[in-house]
Amino acid sequence: MTFCPLHDRVAVRRLDGEEKTRGGIIIPDTAKEKPQEGEVVAVGPGLRDETGKLVPLDVQAGDRVLFGKWSGTEVKIDGQDLLIMKESDILGILEGAAAQKAAA
Repeated sequence: MTFCPLHDRVAVRRLDGEEKTRGGIIIPDTAKEKPQEGEVVAVGPGLRDETGKLVPLDVQAGDRVLFGKWSGTEVKIDGQDLLIMKESDILGILEGAAAQKAAA
């Protein structure tokens, strides 16, 4: 099944948090916080302005983004846990983060 968000909504997949601290202490699952970083899976076409002109979104599929702790609505599509949120709930795009992770 293909999912395409409407208007200015974005589908984001949460990225897994760190398994241990910088000091080497392993964090148990019960103590972990939900990560506030994710990868954009799908984006809507954008909003229309007062004149009816389509204004595209600034994020694209594949972008790594930061979002608020309580942002979005959790849904499960094809066995995948996703967050559906408005573009305005996204705090920013992590530039260069994908390149660093690929090199590591």
